Amino acid sequence: MAEEIFDIVNERDEVIGRKPRSEVHARGLLHRAIHVLVFNARGEIFLQKRSMKKDRQPGVWDSSCSGHVDSGEDYDQTAVRELREEIGLSLSATPEKLFKLDACAETDAEFVWVYRCQHNGPFHLHPDEIETGDWFAPDYVSRWIKEKPEELATAFIYIWKLFASPGTHSHPQR
Repeated sequence: MAEEIFDIVNERDEVIGRKPRSEVHARGLLHRAIHVLVFNARGEIFLQKRSMKKDRQPGVWDSSCSGHVDSGEDYDQTAVRELREEIGLSLSATPEKLFKLDACAETDAEFVWVYRCQHNGPFHLHPDEIETGDWFAPDYVSRWIKEKPEELATAFIYIWKLFASPGTHSHPQR
């Protein structure tokens, strides 16, 4: 299988080149990703446990869905594609945009758009990407982050703290 090619971006999230995934990660080049938070009708969030086959942060709990923006793709297209590929959720429209994170250490040099949608499952988890998944109450997730942060992905912790802060996601960047 051919290696994924990512757009390399500058500090303003403008495309300045293209490189293979392995080189982007090895050199810490700025690139793009998405995270989608999927909630059910009871207000619980679906989290996935990353496969041990993942090259970054294997075996930790993460956003409902996350993934890199492939070269030539935009954030919205990636959100729809990753939901379908990772958890088998096909949406007819782009999920709600919440906020954008600048590339930083917590995001592994990724500019990240964070999205939200509602679905009650069940989901069809991609076995190479996801070990398992489950629904969690938001209060439980906040406690989990405080008590055992090593069990959760760094970017998810960063996203959740912003998401759970009052007023953070009420005015998304456009």
